Amino acid sequence: MSDRSQQRVRADRPSPGRRRAAAVVAVLAAALTTGGTLPSSAAPSDGSGDAIRKGMKSLVTHDKFPAALLATVDRDGRAHNYTAGVADLKTKAKVPVDGQVRVGSNTKTFTATVVLQLVGEGKVRLDKPIETYLPGLIRGKGIDGHKITVRQLLQHTSGLPSYTTPMLDAIFGKGRHTYHQPRDLLDIALAQKAQFAPGTSVAYSNTNYIVAGLLIEKVTGRPLAEQIKKRVIDRIGLRHTYFPGVGDESIREAHPRGYHAAKPGAPLKDITKLDPSWGWSAGQLISTPSDLNRFFSALIGGDLLKPAQLAQMRTTIKGPRPSGDQPGTRYGLGLNSVPLPCGGLKWTHGGSTPGYYTSPGVTDDGRAASAAVTANMSPTEKGGAHVDTLVDKALCQK
Repeated sequence: MSDRSQQRVRADRPSPGRRRAAAVVAVLAAALTTGGTLPSSAAPSDGSGDAIRKGMKSLVTHDKFPAALLATVDRDGRAHNYTAGVADLKTKAKVPVDGQVRVGSNTKTFTATVVLQLVGEGKVRLDKPIETYLPGLIRGKGIDGHKITVRQLLQHTSGLPSYTTPMLDAIFGKGRHTYHQPRDLLDIALAQKAQFAPGTSVAYSNTNYIVAGLLIEKVTGRPLAEQIKKRVIDRIGLRHTYFPGVGDESIREAHPRGYHAAKPGAPLKDITKLDPSWGWSAGQLISTPSDLNRFFSALIGGDLLKPAQLAQMRTTIKGPRPSGDQPGTRYGLGLNSVPLPCGGLKWTHGGSTPGYYTSPGVTDDGRAASAAVTANMSPTEKGGAHVDTLVDKALCQK
């Protein structure tokens, strides 16, 4: 997770997209119940996926990512998993199929989903000021919680400065083992001046989602991690996704190690073990490519939000440029749309966090693809873009 500058659902009956998404979830569930081993019917047949395998190999040999993982669900609901590279540069261990990774800013989509569930329950209103729910908290130079709405937080139009910028050196250095309270992260942000008046522009800021996390805790009276687990993870059966607890610097299940290059071409440093609290509601989750497919498919399929709230989430505005976004990216509420080269849209978010970069994508007709690589910054200049392009290719293959 990093700043992007650094990196009609009908209510009366399920839509075709929702029915297809349900089938996708069923296939993924079958795979997960066998300990992550895909059923034989889901295994790629001889000669299939050659372009995908070539793309995976290129991420390792050309873009110099130590490892790449990809999980796909095709037009017929068949699931495939691919790996390339090595899980550990020292031991040359094999990359675990569908291994766990830190998914960074994809956490924002989980957080936005919980906020919109609360909207659907009548406990939060999108166009109410955040002051309504967190009185006296959001104050700073040109910053006033009376003037910032919940919608503006979720769509990055609040003008709140990002707390991450002053922390970057520490996050990637000795400070990566420091535990951060959410309020401390907010204080770092509020010590800066506003980027712009609320609603007048768009700028990706992790601070928006720290405030959204605090909103969830205030309205529910319960911890954020519990709410994400109860309302999202357990609800759709994400067996390999979790919110690390206080002090947990590890990754629980089989995983490739994560690496960091200070700049393109710089040596890769193992950065797997760290305290992820600096990301909290903006970027702390751990998951797998298949679980990301399952989450985004269930979300777009209408299994997590009521039709009115899903429609709000999918209502997009033009994203900020320049940034790390793909051309044509538009911002919804914790969810982005990107035009596909074969036509139509993919719904996505993406996440860059120390050690890992993840790029998910799903379509309205049930296709899904999620890729992960084991360096948050590409050892080459365009590696991240190549990961996104591979996801597009997977979604567009016949």
